[in-house]
Amino acid sequence: MELSNKWVDTLHAWGIHGIMLQIVTVAAILVIAFILDYVCRRGIIPMIRKVVRKTKIEWDDYLLNDKVLDNTCHLIPPIVIYLLLPLAFPPQSPLLSYLLMFSQIYIVVVTVRLINAVISSLYELSNRSDKLKDRPLKGVYQMMKMVVIGVGAIIIFSLLLDKDPSRLLTGLGASAAILMLVFKDTIMGLVAGVQLSAYDMLRPGDWISMPKYGADGIVQEVTLNTVKVQNWDNTITTIPPYALVSDSFQNWRGMRESGGRRIKRSLHIDMNSIRFCTADEMDYFAAQGWISEAEKAGGQIVNLHVFCHYIERYLRSLQEVNTGMTLMVRQLQPLPEGLPVELYFFTTHKDWIPYERLQAKVFEHLFAVIGTFGLRVYQKPSSLDLERMNRSI
Repeated sequence: MELSNKWVDTLHAWGIHGIMLQIVTVAAILVIAFILDYVCRRGIIPMIRKVVRKTKIEWDDYLLNDKVLDNTCHLIPPIVIYLLLPLAFPPQSPLLSYLLMFSQIYIVVVTVRLINAVISSLYELSNRSDKLKDRPLKGVYQMMKMVVIGVGAIIIFSLLLDKDPSRLLTGLGASAAILMLVFKDTIMGLVAGVQLSAYDMLRPGDWISMPKYGADGIVQEVTLNTVKVQNWDNTITTIPPYALVSDSFQNWRGMRESGGRRIKRSLHIDMNSIRFCTADEMDYFAAQGWISEAEKAGGQIVNLHVFCHYIERYLRSLQEVNTGMTLMVRQLQPLPEGLPVELYFFTTHKDWIPYERLQAKVFEHLFAVIGTFGLRVYQKPSSLDLERMNRSI
């Protein structure tokens, strides 16, 4: 009040009265706000940036980035205007009340933008952390932004209606059921995001399979309302986060972090070709080291037994096979299509193309060598087989 009287007396001394006094006062306030904003942008912010660049810590580079500093500067003019406007108008002036209200609203809007900029900086900082960068925290930060925007909106409405914000909050509490219905997906997404992060169920970069939603690919992004998956055919599938908690999905991260990727595939042997080895065959197999002299001396050896031992020796000889993990060749239940001989082993190649190449290499070799053991792979008769049968008849 004392400052206001001194300012009015000074203008009166200069011969400024009435409406001109208000115009000059408002102009002076705007000039002061502009000068402070200019000093902040051209002087203080560059100095802060230089200090931030020289520090060795990284967190200040994110928390004091351009968006945060710019929004901080945006706060100075409305605060200055709000504090100095009473110098230009009488205390009971309706125009002063409106101008102060709009100044407060602008301060709230800029404050919300500043807090959201800080939240975005915290998200970028968490992505740089080794412990947090693989966690799906984007949805949590999005929810924090929504809460800040919601609080800002309540304050703005309370200013427009000239009501206490607590009364508006009380009214919102009475309509909580409606709000929960409107924001159902958002609330469920937030809860699911917290569960996915707390139990480490999903991370950006994971390969997941979820046939129910047609998803089979790499997780690109985990947000408040969607999980974006880029499938292997480069299509994009979006899944609600709560579906990943309530339904079952397959995460291949464990395979990538382990020592190998599993190959589990069968050869169907024609059971008519399974027999005892001849003496010449046993001599040949012993010479190749596929059977021992003790086995040879023991007499009868089944050709399928020798073949299974050969497969295991062959797999252990490949550098691409992780022999420290489970490796076995076993027979499954006989089928109308023959006797399945299953190969169960792990390859050190975890990427798709090398994995498929090794699998093809192994089975191509077995298809080529199986005749050496007097065995045949079962194959349903084709039209060519039927034609040959007719010719033989």
